[in-house]
Amino acid sequence: MEKEIIKFQNIQGITFIDSAPGYFPPHWHNEAEFYLIKKDCSEFRIRDELYTLYEGDILLIWPRELHEIVSHPENGSLFVQFSSNMIENHFDILSSYRFISTCHMIRAKDNPDLAENIKNILLETKEIYDKNPYFCETRCRICIYRILLLIGEFVLEEKREQFGRSNYSATSLEYIRNACGYIAEHSTEDISQSEVAAKTGLSPFYFSKLFKEYTGTSFPAYLSRIRVSNAISLLSDESLSITECAFSSGFQSTTAFNKVFREITGCSPREYRKLHHRYENSLLS
Repeated sequence: MEKEIIKFQNIQGITFIDSAPGYFPPHWHNEAEFYLIKKDCSEFRIRDELYTLYEGDILLIWPRELHEIVSHPENGSLFVQFSSNMIENHFDILSSYRFISTCHMIRAKDNPDLAENIKNILLETKEIYDKNPYFCETRCRICIYRILLLIGEFVLEEKREQFGRSNYSATSLEYIRNACGYIAEHSTEDISQSEVAAKTGLSPFYFSKLFKEYTGTSFPAYLSRIRVSNAISLLSDESLSITECAFSSGFQSTTAFNKVFREITGCSPREYRKLHHRYENSLLS
């Protein structure tokens, strides 16, 4: 079991690969990975569950999920990898992440319209990615959000049917949306879980339980990810020192900043800045 570091080539935060290898051992990465299956009988394992996929199926691997390619025909898929920030910095997606992240496969024979729509968007995104027009990154991100929206609507509708519409309350989701919005707005300040719970109108204990249940992560881990996202934006400005980026992002020490940044991105802030600088230069050459 290994952590894989995804290296983005054409645009930052998104990469396309024309086909998966015949076998790839158990691994995980910070990025999400969505597959369009082009040939029958591909086998993937996500955590402990084996998925056998056929032409037209969609496979969804969410950030930091242990997965393995068990067997895969040559040229049997097309897949996109994209930054977890696209999920974790979007409040209404994150507030439903508890449900969305349980969806790993959309089978074409069971949900043909949904699978076909996602397939078409993936192919559209791949065409944009290959042509690399102006605003390529923005165009690709919009396409991926369209896919996330389709998946979110599909999963939440399934949950409504499963639990019953009268029992499916949006109150908890609203608490989490409000909390995520407050965290994002005040992430550069020295905020605490108790403070956010009070602003949300919940007890600290219940807030902690609800937040973990709906977002799939703890309050400190979520706050750290928001702050790392803040730092990534600042690191592109080379007039700012690493220390300035750390404190301006909300971290209370450079030691904590370096540790958390590496845990989340797989590289140090200094290494990230060099990669970003190299990427910017490649666009200009």
